[in-house]
Amino acid sequence: QVQLVESGGGLVQAGGSLRLSCTASGRTFSSAAMGWFRQAPGKEREFVAAITGSGGRTYYADSVKGRFTISRDNAKNTGYLQMNSLKPDDTAVYHCAVASSWRASMWDREYAYWGQGTQVTVSS
Repeated sequence: QVQLVESGGGLVQAGGSLRLSCTASGRTFSSAAMGWFRQAPGKEREFVAAITGSGGRTYYADSVKGRFTISRDNAKNTGYLQMNSLKPDDTAVYHCAVASSWRASMWDREYAYWGQGTQVTVSS
């Protein structure tokens, strides 16, 4: 079993920045891909970013390319999502997730473990 805990959400003005963190328990984290998803009230869950188990390749939704950066520090069992140039449309609950293999994916069904989520609110 893997337990994930997110932190770093909050309220920020448009154009500002936040860094989300996701700390995992267990030793599986070092070899498993990690993803970030978000969900706003009344909307479907949306893929944001993903990173391979080694951290060698990253993938982003078109809506966040050039603004968000996903990274990981396997020695600390922690993943990160750096969010810059935030927009009101970025407002959502953000969840981190860990897959069952090293391969990154945009599909939530590929992720076996999920964090509780952290709220990000961007004001105009």
